[in-house]
Amino acid sequence: MNRKISAPLEDSVAKELRSGDYVYITGTIYTARDAAHKRMAEALKEGKELPLSLEHNIIYYMGPSPAREGRVIGSAGPTTASRMDRYAPKLLDLGLKGMIGKGKRSKEVIDAIIRNGAVYFAAVGGAGAILSKCIKESKVIAYDDLGTEAIRELKVEDLPAIVVIDSQGNNLYETSIREYCKEETAE
Repeated sequence: MNRKISAPLEDSVAKELRSGDYVYITGTIYTARDAAHKRMAEALKEGKELPLSLEHNIIYYMGPSPAREGRVIGSAGPTTASRMDRYAPKLLDLGLKGMIGKGKRSKEVIDAIIRNGAVYFAAVGGAGAILSKCIKESKVIAYDDLGTEAIRELKVEDLPAIVVIDSQGNNLYETSIREYCKEETAE
């Protein structure tokens, strides 16, 4: 199913999405990669506030390349999500509603997705230049010293993604393999 959704992501919308749905996200999302996640974890451990509210928000695991002249942002392709797996459960428990990346997630992350009614989306790796055209505004809001790994607030319009893991724990990477094997055996 193709569906247009808004960010921040409401609980009811997150719970309606199903593994395999194609979505187009419009609204405000945030970027954070390894270094930013590590800093957020350290801040939480020290009892400090995070530089952004996680409630209902979506984090895109992405570090953009420099913007060309006349562009808002450079190439904006997804980073391998498993690199954030050690941090994601805590952030989900604090209200994070969605994550965008590429690749598989750990059992701990999947359990936290289910527990919090959240969603994991995949963006197409290798399509960073095309994805950047969906980003209408970009500003660094925290950890500027991290360069491309700083936390950015993005205004996006129709950013394409696929629901990989839905709030029920259905995982497209697993179901598509089973479907492929069924077809292979049927031939």
